[in-house]
Amino acid sequence: MQEILLVLCAYCIGSIPTSVWVSRSFFGIDIRDYGSGNAGATNTFRVLGPRWGSFVMICDVLKGFVAVKLAGLLPEFDSEIAFLNIQLILGIAAVIGHIFPVWADFKGGKGVATLFGLVIGISPWTALACSGIFLVVLYLTRFVSLSSILASIAFPVFILVIFNVDNHFYRVFAVAVALLVILTHQKNIGRIIRGGESKVPIFKKRDRKKQKNQGQ
Repeated sequence: MQEILLVLCAYCIGSIPTSVWVSRSFFGIDIRDYGSGNAGATNTFRVLGPRWGSFVMICDVLKGFVAVKLAGLLPEFDSEIAFLNIQLILGIAAVIGHIFPVWADFKGGKGVATLFGLVIGISPWTALACSGIFLVVLYLTRFVSLSSILASIAFPVFILVIFNVDNHFYRVFAVAVALLVILTHQKNIGRIIRGGESKVPIFKKRDRKKQKNQGQ
């Protein structure tokens, strides 16, 4: 019974629609009516700028992290594997809440930031490695979608090969995450191929400098 209540609590935490509340409270709009129509950090970056985009991303990451840490409220487990499994279940509940938020008509984001918070809470070294890939790709391309896709593909590589985590549930979860992120970013992939994907408004000074050098 206690586990079920915590799963529901994790779902409710994940359901907090940060971008929707920010856009309505400070800008008088619904973020889902602009840009890609997504209620996530990436669309917030595009529509409201890097300041609010960063705020939303941090909040969305915290949702996954806090949900995972709810496992500490349960009685002591018989094994580390059992504890890890309940952490994964709580984190997944938060991700589902982010994608289908009860507080925002079940129309949320794609769950990447909340997934990242989940991984931070469970495997901080894996999260650090994946974030490194994300930041390098973002710096080179300014495509958050492409950065998210490549970081998610790297995730099961780290879990299955490099760190070789001995937990079948976690291994399946890692592969499922990569497939889910690719599936939810199909439109982004199409726009990248066609050259129509929007870039986030960061590294502008670098881009202006590059354009200036090319014009010389």
